[in-house]
Amino acid sequence: MSMKGKVAIVAGGARDIGRAISLKLGAVGAKVVVNYHSSKAEAETTVAAILAVGGTAIAVGGDMTKQADVENLVSKTIAAYGDRIDVLVNVVGGMVARKTLAEMDQGFFESIMRLNVSSTFLTSKFVSPFMREGSAIVNLASLAGRDGGGPGASAYATSKGAVMSFTRALAKELGPRNIRVNCVCPGMIATTFHDTFTKDVVRANVAASTPLRREGQAQEVADLVAYLASPAASFVTGASVDINGGLNFS
Repeated sequence: MSMKGKVAIVAGGARDIGRAISLKLGAVGAKVVVNYHSSKAEAETTVAAILAVGGTAIAVGGDMTKQADVENLVSKTIAAYGDRIDVLVNVVGGMVARKTLAEMDQGFFESIMRLNVSSTFLTSKFVSPFMREGSAIVNLASLAGRDGGGPGASAYATSKGAVMSFTRALAKELGPRNIRVNCVCPGMIATTFHDTFTKDVVRANVAASTPLRREGQAQEVADLVAYLASPAASFVTGASVDINGGLNFS
């Protein structure tokens, strides 16, 4: 899984799963661009951790739902590492709030689509022209995109289902250029996402009903992402890979 000398952008790479992915890619030799929006301090901590073990990394701020910010991310990457990008990982996304259909208005629904789907579209659109043969895009979807999510998560689940469909479409479109596109569908992972949006009793019940009897860890997701981004997965594209401890089988 060596990625020595390759250039990797992790959109939303400052904290939680994004940080674990940034650290993993740095550990296997990639030159990492850690994108952040509101998490500047966390991004700087992530970069410092990569540098501390002899890796190469920079932090670039920007809102990935805005074209100008995405273009700036690309230009900063090119300026730092040269005219190539080998890996794009799209971690940007979120639930924002749990709302039922009755509670949602059009603005809220569309804001979730922008956050989770438009961000993936924009980064893919503006990064892919700089990708060479053998490059890879890895998107972050969710178990919610397969099973509809929990109470009040219909907008989030819909957006993550769209990410999976977009992944399959891009795999067909970019395949002739030998650019692979896959996505990862995490289940219950111990992150601030669930600290914020999932009650402790629900987390405990989910863990108890999972065949492996626990929540997953961000590092485990990062290991899977690194595999899909690496030459070791050279014949894997268009896949939506589950990582949920056996809670759901697709």
